[in-house]
Amino acid sequence: MKQSKYLDCTYWELEERMLMCGTNDKNLHMLCEAFNVEIALYDEGFLLNYDNEEDYFMCAKIIKACHELIAEQKKLNESDVYYLINLVKRNKDVKLEHLSCEPIAKTVSGKLIYPKTIGQRLLVKAMDSKDIVFASGVAGTGKTYLAVVYAVTQLKKGSYTRLILTRPAVEAGENLGFLPGDLKEKVDPYLRPLYDALYDVLGHEQVSKLLEKEVIEIAPLAYMRGRTLDNAFIILDEAQNTTSSQMKMFLTRMGFNSKVVITGDASQIDLAKKSESGLTQAIEILKDIKEIGVVELTSLDVVRHPIVQKILDTYEKYENNTNNTKNNFKRNES
Repeated sequence: MKQSKYLDCTYWELEERMLMCGTNDKNLHMLCEAFNVEIALYDEGFLLNYDNEEDYFMCAKIIKACHELIAEQKKLNESDVYYLINLVKRNKDVKLEHLSCEPIAKTVSGKLIYPKTIGQRLLVKAMDSKDIVFASGVAGTGKTYLAVVYAVTQLKKGSYTRLILTRPAVEAGENLGFLPGDLKEKVDPYLRPLYDALYDVLGHEQVSKLLEKEVIEIAPLAYMRGRTLDNAFIILDEAQNTTSSQMKMFLTRMGFNSKVVITGDASQIDLAKKSESGLTQAIEILKDIKEIGVVELTSLDVVRHPIVQKILDTYEKYENNTNNTKNNFKRNES
């Protein structure tokens, strides 16, 4: 037999209630489907009809967290609701009371940029407090974008005098020497994600000026050899495609008053021998040094279309099942 409870929202603004409902009540429909509840909005609050007390508490927890996000950011996306649903379903005891946080930057159009997930908040916190940060995670978790946005913010504050962005230029068996054009034309396609993030927060004109003045430098990893980088914020992207020797070379470029952020996805290693990735080796070797932070982002931190998260989860299950089948076959053979 269904039970009913009101979730008080008399203190909510009308706009906040509408944002909670979403376009054509899409947000409420997502909650109803996820927790087998019925939700209706009245003047005094949301009326929840439910069979299971646990479903009510999880749904109510998400609605309260959504209100906190709305009050802080003046908006609520479907991706926010989808993220909260998955977060609570994976861990019903997770605390959502302080999910909102300060924006870290603005886009060139004035839109505030917030860390969207718990994993992203941990990444920002690590960049605040550590000299070197490893951010490892699947595609779509925003690790590169957040690192670039955070770096630009620090550059504007004067914490560093230059921003250096680099990544391995040899991927999937291709070599720069086989590509047409001068060095910039050879390298730019590999560095496009870094340019995109810069354009988002600075605009094309400002990025061009800073590149011309060499305040921002974008170069392939090979060009870091032999340098000492002082007063710089340095980002190494696609680090899963570094070799062990390349990673060691890069890490030892760090000079005084510098910060290093290393991003990569261990599931997308293009090296001939995947086990020799400089990223995975460095995390394992250096994780206990107190000045180094390691943040692991998962499919739960994906901030692209919700279907991307479903795709990643499905692939992960498939790969795990495939690996288990192979391991069982090997054990049976022996």
